[in-house]
Amino acid sequence: MDRPKPRTRALEAFASAEGRRGVLLDFDGSLSPIVARPELAQIRDGARDALARLVGRYAIVGVISGRTRPELEALIGVPGVRLAALYGIGDQTTLPEGLEDRVRAIVAGVPGVRVEPKGGSIAAHYRGASDPGAAEAALTEALAPIAEEAGLELLAGKKVIELVPAGRPLKGGAVDAIVAQAGLDAVLYAGDDLADIRAFEVLDRLAAEGLVTMKVAVHGPETPPALTAAADLVVDGPAGLVGLLRRL
Repeated sequence: MDRPKPRTRALEAFASAEGRRGVLLDFDGSLSPIVARPELAQIRDGARDALARLVGRYAIVGVISGRTRPELEALIGVPGVRLAALYGIGDQTTLPEGLEDRVRAIVAGVPGVRVEPKGGSIAAHYRGASDPGAAEAALTEALAPIAEEAGLELLAGKKVIELVPAGRPLKGGAVDAIVAQAGLDAVLYAGDDLADIRAFEVLDRLAAEGLVTMKVAVHGPETPPALTAAADLVVDGPAGLVGLLRRL
């Protein structure tokens, strides 16, 4: 696909930017194809080599994901890549006592849905449901009051609903923190899901403050139109993203 928008030359601007540059990436759906179950995911062929090359060329290369840190370490395995796990929430966050049992009780009534506790959040995956649309509606209705009572919010993703701490900036906050800590003058972010829109919004603010930014949407069958509409560049799946990384 590799489709630039006529109104911008973001890739050229990022590639030629002076100062400290950073590359920040989502994992599932971006560096790895979407699979039936999270534990089946594998990083796209060629991605490790591309990341390792970037580590030597950029001030920071990072992956921001809803996965736990041990998962990211095993899946990526590239020295020098910064890992922001659990959307940047951090492993120190814990769920209220008894919440997991309540979520499991709800999920038990929706066939084909599985629960994934992550420590600081808990996800209900409904990709395996016979009617994913109906499963999503049932889960959203049942989980919303539980989340509110526990001081959490529902975060929608690709065939998943996740309960995360309310009011946290999540991927947007992780991008903001990394840019500030690394003192970046230019930053690229690539993602494929609703949660990545928050990262794009931070890049828009940073661009208004004078940073060089580039928003990359990794397009797939389930990529939300709002993400591709907001992107400076759209690439075709993880293979397209790896191809882009090789050009940087």
